[in-house]
Amino acid sequence: MEDPRGKLVLPDEPTQLRAETRALIEDSPEEGIRLVSAGYPLADFLWKEWGAKLEGIGMDREKLLQITRGYAGEIRLWVMGERPWEHCISGLSGRVLRRLPRQNRKLEEATFAGCAETYR
Repeated sequence: MEDPRGKLVLPDEPTQLRAETRALIEDSPEEGIRLVSAGYPLADFLWKEWGAKLEGIGMDREKLLQITRGYAGEIRLWVMGERPWEHCISGLSGRVLRRLPRQNRKLEEATFAGCAETYR
């Protein structure tokens, strides 16, 4: 059975945002790291990309911001060129999906029961 929460479409890399953020970190490391830790540059970008879908399945902008802040270390590595975009965004999208409210308890119970039966 497919999860009713679905998947998030991974957006193309926001290269301009990355370049601007990297320049800020290089010019003013404390300020740049503070902004990345506060969710910049991806929280607003991803809300524009995913916001309508996330709201439709129970996640608000504040929760996405909270998740993005928790992923700041990986975002900083992407900004500085130490992580590819695909690694960063797929990890973040997975984290977002794992933190969605549980929508369909019967589906989850059936999936769990099927897994448990497999390992008996």
